[in-house]
Amino acid sequence: MGEPTQLIIFDCDGVLVDSERLAIRIDARVLADVGWPMPEEEIVERFVGKPDAHMLAEVERHTGKDVREAWYTTYSAMYRAAFEEELTPVPGIVEALDAIDLATCVASSGTHERIRFTLGLTGLIDRFDDRIYSAQDVERGKPFPDLFLHAAEQMGESVRACVVVEDSVAGVEAARAAGMRVLAYGAGVTPGAKLEGPNTTVFTNMTHLPSLL
Repeated sequence: MGEPTQLIIFDCDGVLVDSERLAIRIDARVLADVGWPMPEEEIVERFVGKPDAHMLAEVERHTGKDVREAWYTTYSAMYRAAFEEELTPVPGIVEALDAIDLATCVASSGTHERIRFTLGLTGLIDRFDDRIYSAQDVERGKPFPDLFLHAAEQMGESVRACVVVEDSVAGVEAARAAGMRVLAYGAGVTPGAKLEGPNTTVFTNMTHLPSLL
């Protein structure tokens, strides 16, 4: 028997906020604009769940172009506008959070600014307050375990007392590598079958989350 669960570590995009479908739509436009057109299925495979810096580095490596300035001005504004207009919480997450009485935090591949922006737009920011951790806080982002280990350390919990709620292959791999149990949400952009594996329970209805803890 493992330790009783004491801490739930939530990914943000695709778990708390329904941002990934919006972001992928913009990703496709941005990639075409910089000369690397890509179908949405490949975008999911290559980039979902990983830090934005990874995508930027891959774009520059593949195209041979310096797109950093445009990335943080023109393209960043496109994502921001789409979120402001259309972003909502993931269906069922508000009900799930209402029913969970364990400690919670967020550990996301996004920047602190982006995490707070999207949680603020969806009315979820006050539920996590100062318990928000970003890939900016660690040397290596997902699929490496660093971010989840950092979150557990900051929250004062052992890895065996943590459960991670994720929806991407990179995130699930990071949680497993950290030695944490994973609840993998399979109703997002990544098919549930791709999230299956050791120490992992795949589910497709967020309102069922509390009963899986």
